[in-house]
Amino acid sequence: MDFPVTLPDTEWRQRLSLERYEILRHAATEPAFTGELLHVDEAGSFTCAGCGAHLFTSDQKFDSGCGWPSFDACSPGSIIERLDTSHGMRRTEILCASCGGHLGHVFNDGPTATGLRYCVNSLSMEFSPE
Repeated sequence: MDFPVTLPDTEWRQRLSLERYEILRHAATEPAFTGELLHVDEAGSFTCAGCGAHLFTSDQKFDSGCGWPSFDACSPGSIIERLDTSHGMRRTEILCASCGGHLGHVFNDGPTATGLRYCVNSLSMEFSPE
């Protein structure tokens, strides 16, 4: 896939911490219930930690109990979905539409009207309070 923000691997390694690099560039997952953004409840916005693209607002966030920040919708055009068959499962991976960074997965079991649960690694995002 081609993305608007494209950097050589060496530059991604320089820009990101090792943990963020592994998540955003190699689809790793942070341990459940460890992310700094899991319990952020204040008003603000969530952006991609790789490129700064806007992904979610705090109004879209809810506590799903799954161990990762969860959202019932994303900002229009901010996320690309891709089939993920790793680990013997069939899931829908979500990527930043701007840089292709791995964010997490989206599931069709959300409790709100959208029926969606975007399950996102805290380390793949930055939070900016209003």
